[in-house]
Amino acid sequence: MHVFVTGASGWIGSATVAELLKAGHRVSGLARSDASAAKLHGRGVEVVRGGLDDLEALRSAAAAADGVVHLAYNHDFSDMAGAAATDRAAVQVLGEALVGTGRPLFVASGVAMIPAKPATEDDVIPAPDESMPARLSESVALSFVDQGVRSAALRFAPTVHGTGDYGFIAILAAIAREHGVSGFVGDGAHGWSAVHVSDAARMIALGLEKAPAGARLHAIGEQSVPTRKIAEAVGRAFDLPVEQIADDRVAAHFGWIERVFSHDLSATSFKTQELLGWTPTGPKLITDIENGAYALDAAPVAG
Repeated sequence: MHVFVTGASGWIGSATVAELLKAGHRVSGLARSDASAAKLHGRGVEVVRGGLDDLEALRSAAAAADGVVHLAYNHDFSDMAGAAATDRAAVQVLGEALVGTGRPLFVASGVAMIPAKPATEDDVIPAPDESMPARLSESVALSFVDQGVRSAALRFAPTVHGTGDYGFIAILAAIAREHGVSGFVGDGAHGWSAVHVSDAARMIALGLEKAPAGARLHAIGEQSVPTRKIAEAVGRAFDLPVEQIADDRVAAHFGWIERVFSHDLSATSFKTQELLGWTPTGPKLITDIENGAYALDAAPVAG
């Protein structure tokens, strides 16, 4: 299969490309910069130059492929609504290029935020509000199912972890080092689901082979890691004290990530595991933190 991957040089994309190549697939990848293009070329990936706003490049690359895995996203936290709009336009074009082909369009999403219970594959992600704009890729992609596209949503845990991760845990670690304390919100009992990047990549590769149109696949290795446990692991990793951040200091301490770290994002993946024959086997989140996966800064401190 010829698979076109956006975000092919990114954190999850790099691991996914490795899995696809190992499985014998031909891979083309979107590259915005010379550095990304060189990285992909060196791994045997066909380079498609452009960014998420190069809609004609996206359309052409998708039309030439046997399937698309859309992982790229503009993580501009100063304009979250704008980033979501760019993503929606990209998914729309990718879907249009595959109409009537029966080919897969797999798009990155996140777990649903469901009060009082872990999210499952059956839960529908609520519409975003102005306080927390969200990726719209899932709803747009799944709207193409009735137009002959084998669309599926890739719902990633809030932390897809491992050495080199520059996502939420790296940001929390940077905040802890800046303030000299590893903090948590409330009693820290609310949890985050987690998955090792190698498990997430394997799930994507298996999904391309087995997932039916309309599937919501949960890349979840651990159902719920208490946020206090995350803060304690960061404290041990950097020899920092751990404390509950007072309610009136939470926003100033955590910056924009408070909107995520304050919420329960627990989720299960039982249905995905059964559907794909997929079993997460990678390291656990706390183990990764304690073993130095976040020892080097890989992301700027949140402001």
